[in-house]
Amino acid sequence: MKIQLKYLATLALAGGIFMLMACKPKRDYPSPPGYNLNKPQKFNMPDDLEEISGIAFYKGNPDVLYAEEDESGRVYYLKPPYKKQKHSIFKDSGDFEDIALCSDRVIMLQSKGRLYTFPLAETQNPRVEHVQRFEDMLPKGQYEGMYADSATNQVYVMCKHCDIDKTSKQTSGFIFQLGADGSLKQTDTFKINVKHIADQLSDPKINFHPSALAQNKRSKNWFVLSSVNKLLVILNEKFKVQQVYKLNPEFFPQPEGMAFDDKNNLYISNEGDKLEPGNVLKFEWHGR
Repeated sequence: MKIQLKYLATLALAGGIFMLMACKPKRDYPSPPGYNLNKPQKFNMPDDLEEISGIAFYKGNPDVLYAEEDESGRVYYLKPPYKKQKHSIFKDSGDFEDIALCSDRVIMLQSKGRLYTFPLAETQNPRVEHVQRFEDMLPKGQYEGMYADSATNQVYVMCKHCDIDKTSKQTSGFIFQLGADGSLKQTDTFKINVKHIADQLSDPKINFHPSALAQNKRSKNWFVLSSVNKLLVILNEKFKVQQVYKLNPEFFPQPEGMAFDDKNNLYISNEGDKLEPGNVLKFEWHGR
């Protein structure tokens, strides 16, 4: 009987500890002004978008989400709640990392630095016919982040790993002008000072390898994701570091894509795996 009572007491103690742990509030991570990154609205993606990477809206319209994934040359488009997808093929294969929409054109970024453009209207067809490919426009390296500004027709591309950055505490970016015919011409460059990111985190050994970028149209600030170490870096219009936020890995297992809609809501996509689907998280704008 004593053994049984001892056993029951142990079970009760274990149950009490479990209840205390379950009731313990989860840690809230700091968020940029106007957003609460601890309270996302989550949209699980269809199976074909398990490895979702880049996302984009046409002129900020959230009625259609455009996306791509790492394993194929396809443009996907989905309507809320993003459960069913349609797609158009522009290339049979390739490791594509980001998508941008600008001036009725789709721009696709391949990891090795190749850029592709084609008419947005052709994504309504099973296969895109009029594709332009641009090679040797970016230095040797790996690329994941791209953004297009519809107001200026400028396209911004950031290095993830580039040979030109190996010996410096900087991350390079490149600016292109999108022509009416879908052509691209480099017009400028920019740099992000990684030391300033390290200073904010008090970590001189920090790695910064951008996986996505987007510009907040209200503040003009740049939002940049670094998936490898779960960071969101806020830069001003001139790419100077303003704030650095650590992201909750529970919500951001592999943040690869980012976009704002026309109401200034923030969307971040996460790659999935064999156990969890890819997803898109929506964070509503609560600023003024």
